[in-house]
Amino acid sequence: MTAREVVKPIEDFAPLSMQESWDNSGFSVGNPDKEVGKALIALDCTENVMREAVREGCDLVIAHHPLIFGKLKSVTPEHITGRIIETAIRHGIVVYSAHTNMDKAAGGVSGLMAHKLELTGVRPLQADGFGAVGDMKTPLTAGEFVKFVQEKMGIPRLRTSRPLKSLVRRVAVCGGSGRSFISDARSEGAQVYITGDLTYHDFFCENDFMVMDIGHYNSEYDVVRLFSEILCKNFPNFTVSITKENNNPIYYY
Repeated sequence: MTAREVVKPIEDFAPLSMQESWDNSGFSVGNPDKEVGKALIALDCTENVMREAVREGCDLVIAHHPLIFGKLKSVTPEHITGRIIETAIRHGIVVYSAHTNMDKAAGGVSGLMAHKLELTGVRPLQADGFGAVGDMKTPLTAGEFVKFVQEKMGIPRLRTSRPLKSLVRRVAVCGGSGRSFISDARSEGAQVYITGDLTYHDFFCENDFMVMDIGHYNSEYDVVRLFSEILCKNFPNFTVSITKENNNPIYYY
């Protein structure tokens, strides 16, 4: 199959037309019509991921975050992105990404978060598909809810604003950097908003509202398994593997 044929089910699930104007989802390196036999799935197409692709004989890398993002002025070995692109071209590896289109797709990044937190009555936080909002099956105190999120999302640390005094009944989520949707979460009646990349001033909240930062990586990583599930369902005889080299680039001490 060609790389274009392999990624078609992903684009059926999350059409590229859904991506934001500033995004760069789709093919970024290589020929989409190249015949490929093995795909490697990752959150980020890092140097270690590309080395793994070479080592394992993968000729297609599918990532959530675009490899080429913003203004790329040169492709040289002095820069990380340049080295990754150079390695991909040298070894004939095609690189593809599904970013904001997968963020906005029903059942995509934020939908996965809502499902993991067992929210009910889930619907998009924004009309264009970003984020999700739903209700807790069982209301919890703020302390109980923090432990619940840590357990469900598999994270030992998170950041929150001042804990609520009331029970947590309604929750909004957005994978990745969702600080711009704080007001949407509040207007949708959420008592807690969970996302990543919040800044200092975002933690100043009204008494009946609480924000929670679980980190960009932790809020999005499940999309890697979703990519794999989509491909394995549609192409049971095509070899798909999830990288062993993707790790949270932020270290805590």
